[in-house]
Amino acid sequence: MEPRGMKKWRPFATMPEQYIELQEIINKQAEVAQPVLTEEQMEQINFILIEALHTNKQVYLTYYNQGRCITETGFVQFVDSLGGLFIFIDNVFELKHKMKLSELIDIRLV
Repeated sequence: MEPRGMKKWRPFATMPEQYIELQEIINKQAEVAQPVLTEEQMEQINFILIEALHTNKQVYLTYYNQGRCITETGFVQFVDSLGGLFIFIDNVFELKHKMKLSELIDIRLV
C-alpha cells in the first residue's frame, strides 16, 4: 500500500481566489498599529538623525510601513525637518528611500 501524500489535497486547490482571500486575511491579522512616540523619543530621534547626517555614520533604522515595523541598515543622506521628510540609503541594494519623519519609529547608530 502506497500513501497518497499531497495528491489527496489537489482537488481543493481548484479555487485560487480562495487562497488569495485567505492570504489577505492572514496578512491583516499580522498588522500592528503604528506606535505613538513621546516628545522625548522624537527629540532623541531628531538628534541621532542630525548626527548621522553630519558624520555620515551607518544607522539601524526602524520605520512603520503598511502595518509592519521594518528595520534596515544604511545611511541618512538628507533631512528636511520643515517638510517632514528624510532620504535613507539602504545598505543592501543601495537604494534611496524617501520617507516621512512621522513613519520613523527608532534610529540607532551602528
